[in-house]
Amino acid sequence: MAKMEMDIVNPHCAGIDIGSRSHFVAVGQGEKDVQEFGVYADDLVSICNHLKQHNITHVAMESTGSYWQNLYVELARAGFDVTLCNGKFTKNIKGKKTDVKDARWIQKLHSIGLLTGSFLPDETTETLRTYCRQRTNWIGQSVEATHKMQKYLKLLNFRLDVVVKDVCGLTGLAIIEDICKGNLNPVELAKHRHFNCRKSEEEIAKALKGNNRKDYLFGLKQEFESYQFIQKKITECDAQINKFLRQQINTNPSKKNFPPQ
Repeated sequence: MAKMEMDIVNPHCAGIDIGSRSHFVAVGQGEKDVQEFGVYADDLVSICNHLKQHNITHVAMESTGSYWQNLYVELARAGFDVTLCNGKFTKNIKGKKTDVKDARWIQKLHSIGLLTGSFLPDETTETLRTYCRQRTNWIGQSVEATHKMQKYLKLLNFRLDVVVKDVCGLTGLAIIEDICKGNLNPVELAKHRHFNCRKSEEEIAKALKGNNRKDYLFGLKQEFESYQFIQKKITECDAQINKFLRQQINTNPSKKNFPPQ
């Protein structure tokens, strides 16, 4: 039977199977070449020392969730050439899949140069991405709080959604805030109408004659407070993003020449 041989591209390489509670490090294909380590800071240092003892220069690891990030930073700081690969490369293992087999498979593929690294942004881009993702998370929660406010308004038979385009617009929020303060007079509530609102105060007042159930009012108040809190957090994210961008521009004069868009 004909056999195909492949050259060893990375002779001093290791493969690491990333886990939530432990990492398996393979420095070779032998039974004793795989060792399990924990995930604490001291364990990550031990992994680096273990690799240095075996003269490892190149390391390949899976991009599993967010568990890889701390180990990646520690390995890069220790001077290793780290390749972060997609977890799909371990799906082709024959037989029962284990952490030990995964680590060996990663080490084998990396030794013959069959692993390609995933894209990793530079520290500046990663920092900005963190701020933007946090802002996106808050926006998602803001949408959820808005939907819950609309639900309680409908249960109260306050059909604010019929007379205003956006219940979280200037008119809508002013009315909701007044309702949460205890004002249930439709005529008084309608006076919060913004001049841009297409509906008249009379029509808005008709839409705000509700059943005034205390349990629904309680739920509406809580969701409105949550909405206000979330808006505050979004504003803080905006300020942090603006501050970070200004710092980057001021420390690098060439970036000042970039077009605004």
